[in-house]
Amino acid sequence: MNQLDALKQYTTVVADTGDFKQMEAYRPQDATTNPSLILKAVQKPDYAPLLKDTVNKFRGRALDEVMDHLLVRFGCEILQRV
Repeated sequence: MNQLDALKQYTTVVADTGDFKQMEAYRPQDATTNPSLILKAVQKPDYAPLLKDTVNKFRGRALDEVMDHLLVRFGCEILQRV
């Protein structure tokens, strides 16, 4: 048993990141994030397709609306991993 598994016996492991692919390695029991963490994650090449798809889907709409959709999309991806 590694240290993370030992901790999971006594506490809830929460991921505080927008990098949902990294979450798969640690398998947290819950997650929290904020827009600055999503910004950090979306700058990674792995997330370029998700960004591009969201921007294309909502092209022509206000930037804040596109950003809201992007944040929700990341939130949905994170939710699938906890």
